[in-house]
Amino acid sequence: MQPKILIALALVPLLAACASGGTKPAPTVPAKQPRVAVRTPVKTVPPVARIQAAPGLEGVIGADADALARQFGAARLEVWEGDARKLQFTGAACVLDVFLYPAARGGEPQATYVEARRASDGQEVDRAACVAALRKR
Repeated sequence: MQPKILIALALVPLLAACASGGTKPAPTVPAKQPRVAVRTPVKTVPPVARIQAAPGLEGVIGADADALARQFGAARLEVWEGDARKLQFTGAACVLDVFLYPAARGGEPQATYVEARRASDGQEVDRAACVAALRKR
């Protein structure tokens, strides 16, 4: 046989494989979707702010912003976060942060929490002592 015929005969099976439709891919089965529980929204009433109680904080806890300004002067800093408010009062002795939250029955926000620290290094100091020092000025 001639080499051309041998090459042509050798290519026949290859061409036949290319010409056939081949096998069809197996149909895909969609993956099962995980079930997600849907919760019905529940209306909740915001909790009433817990009021800090400590000796020496009388007149501060429960006061509104105007009453605090009468005691300590103008706030150095005023920050609003949603319906909460922080007023910062400073003096040589300390920095006093007073947090005001909405009153239970509406009305003006009231002081419910106080933090005190030294201005020099940020170390916590006695809250009542800071209140007393800032009232003296």
